[in-house]
Amino acid sequence: MGTQFTTVFLCGDVMTGRGIDQILAHPSGPRLYEPAVDDARQYVTVAEATHGAIPRAVPPAYVWGDALSELQRATPDVRVINLETAITRSGDYCRDKEIHYRMHPANVSCLTAAGVDIAVLANNHVLDWGTAGLIETIEALTAAGIKVAGAGRNLPAARRPACIGLDGAARLIVFGFGSPTSGIPPSWAATERDAGLDMLVGPPEPTAATIADRVAAVKRPGDLVIASIHWGSNWGYDVPTSFVRFAHGLVEAGVDVVHGHSSHHVRPIEVYRNRLILYGCGDFLNDYEGISGYAEFRGDLALMYFATLNRPSGELIGVRMVPMQIRKLSLHRAAPTDAHWLADTIARISAPFRSAIERSADGGLLLRWTS
Repeated sequence: MGTQFTTVFLCGDVMTGRGIDQILAHPSGPRLYEPAVDDARQYVTVAEATHGAIPRAVPPAYVWGDALSELQRATPDVRVINLETAITRSGDYCRDKEIHYRMHPANVSCLTAAGVDIAVLANNHVLDWGTAGLIETIEALTAAGIKVAGAGRNLPAARRPACIGLDGAARLIVFGFGSPTSGIPPSWAATERDAGLDMLVGPPEPTAATIADRVAAVKRPGDLVIASIHWGSNWGYDVPTSFVRFAHGLVEAGVDVVHGHSSHHVRPIEVYRNRLILYGCGDFLNDYEGISGYAEFRGDLALMYFATLNRPSGELIGVRMVPMQIRKLSLHRAAPTDAHWLADTIARISAPFRSAIERSADGGLLLRWTS
């Protein structure tokens, strides 16, 4: 047999609650319990003040905008997102948190419209509406044909990876992990009896060693493994040394891609032992449009990551990235000046990790690295 390649689409936080949920065909009740905002429709109003009128009762594909044609062009074998929104009718909001994301279950078609295969749920918003909200989220995704990782009805279920069949007997296997560093309440950790998330606890090296045992228990020859991790602060380009050690430990444990997220903007990229490490993919879909603060990080810009891997080795062949911008609560191709800014920023912050960015003629960005 010749060399086989697998291309995976990865992105950062997909936050389809609040304002985005309000413009979809089946909005949840708009009541919010935030310190400054009590109606989700206010997020739509703020976005409209920035870029103009936004339609209501939009079709499911609306929020993906130009990203859909890029997905069609790239034809990735598997599409993986971090879904940072509960899909639920639950009204049992978490009173220990100030921000709560919820999308009505009837709007789950906005995820299937983009062909999402796997939704990682180990993040700091999936339990915003209680255990009932988490369980309904899992049920809604499962009914829609979307596999979940990183959360479940109990600890064994939360630790169970999502698997997608590739050519032959090979599989893409995704583990989802949540870190307290991203603001996930410790009480959200799943237990043998209680629903919750697969939480990372303890120092990097022994934790990575534990995950190595779990990877070894499921990974077969030809399989590819992704560790999808919600970690770190919302803002800033620095990557803690402990994160680097942990990511390297995961690669040494048999993980082929480390898919990091939580920050509202992109963070550095590294290739370690010919394996891809995305320290932070940034937000991909949100309702922050028009909200001031941290403008220097350009949180309105988003990236689509298309990573091509060699099977069965798992080594990285290449990464193509497509710059997007959120406007009118939908994704649009970034203007050349914005794409250049994003390319320069990623190149600058990734240089210490021996990674560089090359602009392609079609407006995409290509990763270059030194082993």
